[in-house]
Amino acid sequence: MLLQDRVAMVTAGAGVGIGRAVAARFLEEGAEIVITDAHPRRTAETAAELSRQFGREVLGIPVDVTELKQIEDAVARTIDRFGRIDILFNNAGINKLEPIWECTDETWDLVMNVCLRGTFWTMRAVLPHMLKQGKGSIVNMASAAGWIAASDGEAPYSAAKAGVMGLTRAASGELAGKGIRVNAIAPTVIYNQFLERIYPPAMFEAAKKRNPMGRLGEPREVANLALFLASDMSSYITGEVISISGGSVVVP
Repeated sequence: MLLQDRVAMVTAGAGVGIGRAVAARFLEEGAEIVITDAHPRRTAETAAELSRQFGREVLGIPVDVTELKQIEDAVARTIDRFGRIDILFNNAGINKLEPIWECTDETWDLVMNVCLRGTFWTMRAVLPHMLKQGKGSIVNMASAAGWIAASDGEAPYSAAKAGVMGLTRAASGELAGKGIRVNAIAPTVIYNQFLERIYPPAMFEAAKKRNPMGRLGEPREVANLALFLASDMSSYITGEVISISGGSVVVP
């Protein structure tokens, strides 16, 4: 029960991938969970399913991270319900593939606002409460795309995720002396069926072939790393961007 008596907010927690896996993994370890997601129906259904599965209430709050008031209201509701926020798993992201010479301002702004500004806004909203507590752990979702050219058409996504890496490092330096740790996870392809709406089938096969383990990652594998970074097992780790790639991206 590594997260017993702790309250964790998981953004984009109502999908079929990493966010939901992290919420479930944290629940297994005793945390109280708040999930937010941009899809109201899916948020309510996922919160209800997790509540039934784990026998305690999971609070689900619809939040579009491009809307500041929705973020701030969700944080306020969390504080009203639980009195604290100990962990933030910043998972909200989006990708839209367009070659850079055809990339529209709308696509650039959408990806930047969800992946980078949404991460910043959510951090900023929870930090006053963590500072008051004198303790907290923030885990941001970056991507290996912030280091490498992952797929054609990913310039906005790569730029945004590189920004998340920089934001993580900068924030960690400001907060380390205040009892708050900030780290990031940078995966390669972590498969869930929703990704098939974004990427062509050939991308998945190519990713498998170039991976030393010969397979794609699974959401629960990322959730295990998130648990490590959120818990006291990583009490002396902050400012890190940790690759999870099956050995395909090794960062010196």
